[in-house]
Amino acid sequence: MSTRQDIDFEGILLVDKPQGITSHDVVDRLRRKLRMKKIGHAGTLDPLATGLLIMLVGKATKVSQFLISLDKAYEGTFLLGVETDSQDADGEVVAEKPLPEGLSEDQLIQEMVGFLGDQYQTPPMFSAKKIDGVPLYKMARKGKTVEREPRFIRINELKLEGWESPVGKFFMDCSKGTYVRTVVHDLGQRLGCGAHLQSLRRTRIDQFDISQSLTLEQINEVPLGEFQNHLIPVREAVPTHVL
Repeated sequence: MSTRQDIDFEGILLVDKPQGITSHDVVDRLRRKLRMKKIGHAGTLDPLATGLLIMLVGKATKVSQFLISLDKAYEGTFLLGVETDSQDADGEVVAEKPLPEGLSEDQLIQEMVGFLGDQYQTPPMFSAKKIDGVPLYKMARKGKTVEREPRFIRINELKLEGWESPVGKFFMDCSKGTYVRTVVHDLGQRLGCGAHLQSLRRTRIDQFDISQSLTLEQINEVPLGEFQNHLIPVREAVPTHVL
């Protein structure tokens, strides 16, 4: 009979990350649960964000680059009229401005349509992107701002799903590397009033849907002897040529 240390897990686990913890915190919790180090994730979520994380267990870590490259879908809310240094609700307020007089839902939708398609986006200072080996957020916390190279992204869909001034609810489908909070910040700049991301939930990564995921509480309750049943085999998750 296998002991906990004898079980060699392998596969992909879909996790619903709660708010307030980092993606690496989820990795740490899984490592403690499974008593193994070879665990990673395919695509970070900010602490503020909730939703779908693809966790890679055992040999599944070898396909991380393919899974990271997949398109992603989000739903969230933004607040117009208030800018923060991090472009989201975790940051310090740096500016407050009135909304454009008579701003209508139709005008807001038209501005959002302007973000669709291929474009270059400058990563925010409060991000994990590194310059000369130093994460940008560490520089930002010291009050430093450095030049960042814009990177190519694509926004497939950006829809306004609710509007109760000054708060908007939206849905976005986009390519890897897209900073959703920067899209919201840039929307505020185009409107002339500023904006920041209030909440964000990742609902889909290509064929993987949030409905297939487990919460951390559910993961804790799964007996180790049954855990492999909750892992998606790598051969079912990625094309043959990637293996």
